[in-house]
Amino acid sequence: MPHVSEPQSSTLFSAWRWLSRWLRTTCVALVLITFSIGLSAASDRPSSLPAGNAITDPQALLRYALPIDNADVRNLQKSLEDISTQLRANRRWGGVASDVKKAERILTSRQAQLLASVPDARKTEAESLIAQLQTELTHMQAAIETKDKVETAAERSKMLDLVGQLETAMVQDFPFAVPEDYSNLPQLKGRATIAITTDKGNMTVVVDGYSAPVTAGNFVDLVQRGFYDGLPFTRAEESYVLQVGDPPGAEVGFVDPATQKYRAIPLEVLVQGDKAPTYGITLEDAGRYKDLPVLPFSAFGALAMARPGDDPNGGSSQFFFFLFEPELTPAGLNLLDGRYSVFGYVTEGKEVLEKLKQGDQITSAKVLQGLENLVQPA
Repeated sequence: MPHVSEPQSSTLFSAWRWLSRWLRTTCVALVLITFSIGLSAASDRPSSLPAGNAITDPQALLRYALPIDNADVRNLQKSLEDISTQLRANRRWGGVASDVKKAERILTSRQAQLLASVPDARKTEAESLIAQLQTELTHMQAAIETKDKVETAAERSKMLDLVGQLETAMVQDFPFAVPEDYSNLPQLKGRATIAITTDKGNMTVVVDGYSAPVTAGNFVDLVQRGFYDGLPFTRAEESYVLQVGDPPGAEVGFVDPATQKYRAIPLEVLVQGDKAPTYGITLEDAGRYKDLPVLPFSAFGALAMARPGDDPNGGSSQFFFFLFEPELTPAGLNLLDGRYSVFGYVTEGKEVLEKLKQGDQITSAKVLQGLENLVQPA
């Protein structure tokens, strides 16, 4: 049965947990020793490692994953994303004000550059979004003046939602051609939003065909067929994975009624900086040990395709939710990155995902938006 091969047993998982805590304690001790003798670890950081903190917000990851090339909108997004970090620190209102100033400069003096990346058919929509951003910016500035963290955070969230819509308006053609080898499989040429109802509550997930068109296309096709309705969660490991998608009977994946054959899905990973995904091989086996996927295992609720541990192309219908815990699986240093295909994230209902256990069921899964992006094989 396809399964997540890291870790392979609860015993190994427990050992990993113990080792992670031991390493964490040891690292803290080493940091304190380093600090006491006046050394700077930051100056010795290898340039190949990602700078700064890994992104753990699924909405932010989805924004950054959009296939666009506009430095101004990315700088606008970055300045607003950074406000969250500033708000978590004490006495950092100066940093918040600085980030807002950057956003204000872009929205007032770089409008032409923002609109330059938007197709003509969506220019009016983009102009309206920029006007809304300017309005929300004045509300945020008022909240900052009174040092209202709650209101500032709420305005930041509204603005980032608008930025995401503006970035979506900048997307033009699908960014790459899927290899002909996979033309017999459904493909998602864009994004789709799925509502998942369980016996513990409701969740919303966004799947990203820009980064994983074959994996996401397979999932949306199966959702549309009603394949997941009534299926139980068959594997649950606290702070690690929750797996579903094993149909009743002897089969461990989806058998296409049109062909009577098992639908096998290839491993599909888009690396940051690459023009198209890598197929059929793990990044580790490809010798790309430090390359980071566009969709990483750094957020609670990442969706990934399950597969047999020895077959990167043996996935089918089973997928898992990643239950991220920084202590065990540090963001930006995750052993699963590049070994399994992440194809989306839970964007609403995190509290429901935290409650689900083995034996609970998906009552229904429905496509809310993006079905027009699903391309069926000829």
